[in-house]
Amino acid sequence: MCGIVGYVGRTKAGDAASDHQHGALDVVIEGLRRLEYRGYDSAGVAVISDGHVESRKKSGKLTNLLAELEADPLQPAVVGIGHTRWATHGGPTDGNAHPHLADDGKLAVIHNGIIENFAPLKAELLGKGYQFKSETDTEVAAVLLGDIYRNQVRNLSEAMQLACQRLEGAFTLLAIHADQPDVVVAARRNSPLVVGLGEGENFLGSDVSGFIDYTRRAVELGQDQIVTITPDSVEITDFFGAPAQGHEYKVDWDATAAKKDGYPSFMEKEINEQPRAVRETLLGRTDTDGNLMLDELRIDESVLRSVDKIIVIACGTAAYAGQVARYAIEHWCRVPTEVELAHEFRYRDPIVDEKTLVIAISQSGETMDTLMAVRYAREQGAKVLAICNTNGSTIPRESDAVLYTHAGPEIAVASTKAFLAQITAAYLLGLYLAQLRGNKYRDEVADVLEDLGRIPDKIQQILDRADEVKKLARDFVDAKSVLFLGRHVGFPVALEGALKLKELAYIHAEGFAAGELKHGPIALIEEGQPVFVVVPSPRGRDSLHSKVVSNIQEIRARGAVTIVIAEEGDEAVKDYANHVIYVPQTPTLLAPLLTTVPLQLFACELASSKGYDVDQPRNLAKSVTVE
Repeated sequence: MCGIVGYVGRTKAGDAASDHQHGALDVVIEGLRRLEYRGYDSAGVAVISDGHVESRKKSGKLTNLLAELEADPLQPAVVGIGHTRWATHGGPTDGNAHPHLADDGKLAVIHNGIIENFAPLKAELLGKGYQFKSETDTEVAAVLLGDIYRNQVRNLSEAMQLACQRLEGAFTLLAIHADQPDVVVAARRNSPLVVGLGEGENFLGSDVSGFIDYTRRAVELGQDQIVTITPDSVEITDFFGAPAQGHEYKVDWDATAAKKDGYPSFMEKEINEQPRAVRETLLGRTDTDGNLMLDELRIDESVLRSVDKIIVIACGTAAYAGQVARYAIEHWCRVPTEVELAHEFRYRDPIVDEKTLVIAISQSGETMDTLMAVRYAREQGAKVLAICNTNGSTIPRESDAVLYTHAGPEIAVASTKAFLAQITAAYLLGLYLAQLRGNKYRDEVADVLEDLGRIPDKIQQILDRADEVKKLARDFVDAKSVLFLGRHVGFPVALEGALKLKELAYIHAEGFAAGELKHGPIALIEEGQPVFVVVPSPRGRDSLHSKVVSNIQEIRARGAVTIVIAEEGDEAVKDYANHVIYVPQTPTLLAPLLTTVPLQLFACELASSKGYDVDQPRNLAKSVTVE
């Protein structure tokens, strides 16, 4: 989950010949600013200057490191690495912060992931007389690398190869050594790493936002690969030194997409970007004959026609997007569809075979639980289709087909626009499968696409009335608990609304299927208890509207304060609601793209009113790259 940045340039910062170059510290710090969403328990940097490694690191957010650098500056340098940490091994202390030094301070190492066999390695190194200053598995990797460099091979790339052959787990490692002052070496196994290509300079990052200010040319690395960057070269090998290739691509967004643009937080900015995120995800999805297309398809269409079961795997917010997807896919395709939490999937011996289609949903494409589930599914013969927001990330690369969302970079830890983009992509996938399998005619698909095309403007209508929801949130700033109820596609919306409030405001919040209320949860209702109710449309056949209105009456009778989300024109709810938030009318299956938005606004404003940092909620990180 940690954020990693590496840089090497040709000329020394401040030299006359370096107009097109950058100082290593400036590059690394700017990269850490953009990657701090990946972890903010501590931050640190290391550079090589005048043949020596210099390092600074501090617990807490990046601002603490910046204060340390101001009080104790580093010398100008053109080689550097930086790290922002989400703590796993060892608490968030100065000593456990990265970089970790080895080889008498000449080697600096930063790390994302977990070294699973750190304990026997540490015992071995202690037996050799080495001492450790931290509680981290990272320092074990650093000392191991230093020992190999000093006693076996005096080449950092070769030493990294030998070290990685001994490491188990998921890791990205970056290293610099004073003996090789124009080199950064990195290794990747089950953890994200991308190369940025410059002129007379090259970059490394956990993702492209780490260097997007300087280049939009990127190279994705494969599994178990090592990359060595100098100012003028990028060399890739496997862990045994055999030459390997990366895949170069162009980043299709620029640095301005990762700035707040005048909003008080990235989260509020990203909530307001949702009309564009949905619109961009829908854009260009049909060919000249009106047929839907995926971004990458490495599955024969006959295999997709023969699928007899679909399993959606995801975690957190993405899993709720999968639950919405289940309603649409089963309705349109008539294929049994399950939604599994990725971290539980492979441990319960699921029934998966060559006629199973697994849909993996991940914003980053690096979610470790989901990646491991993808690998398990493919081992069992299933085909895997990824829905992802990050081009070139691991899950899409290891899947048989890909449908990219085009939400743009999502910096706030709590997902908003990526969630709506994932739901949109899932609808597209459901329609694609329905079209391919003959469940829907082309004109029926076109009708749904037309309804989807109206969604961005409808989201904007909700955003234009955001002040009403924000005022409501401020009125409930002292609430200790908030409950959420929904039925059908409103149920996963209720779950997501509760999750947002837990993530941001640190209060008790739960989402329930409204029909489950009388089977137990109604015991939680007491005088003044705030309850959100997502009300389905009264229009259409087999409407659940009347049943949910009955639920509202049940909780009102027991003292609840009801906050109802209903579609415009629904007058029946007014008599039973303390507050009504109206959203534009839309077909039932598409309603989550609208009903979710007020819940996002409410959680963001309530947490902000409490004085909390909505972009970086405590204990969380954006990309969960450890199991």
